[in-house]
Amino acid sequence: MDERLFWRVAQPALYFLGALAVTLLARRLLLGWLRRRAQPRSFAAVLLATIRFPSFLWSLAIALGLSLRFVDMTARQSRLATDAIAIFVIVSFSLVAASLAVRMVSAYGERQGMPLAAAGLTRALTRILVLALGLMALLAYLNISITPVLTALGVGGIAVALALQDTLGNFFAGLHILAERPIFVGDYIRLESGQEGVVTDIGWRTTRIRTLSGNVVVVPNTKITSGTLVNYSLPEPAGTVDLAIMLAHEADPDQVALIAREEALAVEGVDSKFTPLLLCDPGALPSHLQLKLVVRIHDQTQRGRILSDIRMRLLRRFRREGVPLPNPELARYWGDPYRS
Repeated sequence: MDERLFWRVAQPALYFLGALAVTLLARRLLLGWLRRRAQPRSFAAVLLATIRFPSFLWSLAIALGLSLRFVDMTARQSRLATDAIAIFVIVSFSLVAASLAVRMVSAYGERQGMPLAAAGLTRALTRILVLALGLMALLAYLNISITPVLTALGVGGIAVALALQDTLGNFFAGLHILAERPIFVGDYIRLESGQEGVVTDIGWRTTRIRTLSGNVVVVPNTKITSGTLVNYSLPEPAGTVDLAIMLAHEADPDQVALIAREEALAVEGVDSKFTPLLLCDPGALPSHLQLKLVVRIHDQTQRGRILSDIRMRLLRRFRREGVPLPNPELARYWGDPYRS
């Protein structure tokens, strides 16, 4: 009797250990196969990083499910145990699938040079979609009709929509940004308010912009879609910039043009293949001579530094060669045009 009792207890444990050994061996072979094929940002690398720990839990669940077949339990107990394991597997698979989908979208975006895929809103929508499918699978397993749930969500959604008009407006503005793509993550933009910086993230409610000083500006998505902005990165990061050159009427325009081109091309970041233009714009004014220097730069994010370097070089060169500058009284009204 004691021997039979011992085997009744030991047999499920032995089956559990045997099944666990087999599943862990299969897990090790699968992870090793993925590790040999893993390349940076590849599907194998993303899958390996995502399932490394959950696969161990799945091995335990499979081994436990197999061992329960050899345990004397009532039908209700067996049903509860089976349901618990199934729910665990469905929930864990849904979480892993959501994480895998988000990582794959981000990796694909980086590999294809698509900043849109790296946006926070894209990742959030991907995660919500996969988790929604997992929830539907869980409800289907539990034989729960989703019709009452959808009805309740519809009634509650009206109340939520009225209470969260601004939040929902920003959310749909974020979808509009992703669809129309006026900006991308990594673009250098200037807002209608005058703030400039690099777009670091497009979230479900706000867009984050890092200024050249290193600060982060958080802008509601509705401000992006309803306001006017300049995207210096479209159609390409390179572009032309201009700065005003103010001189006394006695200055020699030809000498100034020669100096301006030489000093502009000597600044790092200026496109040497583009010949700087010196335009007589607006030209001779009653109090001074004002010209416009136009140069092409490789990266608009360096626009402030490049213009400052050009101004400093022009100021030193003009003083060294005796090019007459506007009188000090003019600077009181117009500001010093060569101050960085």
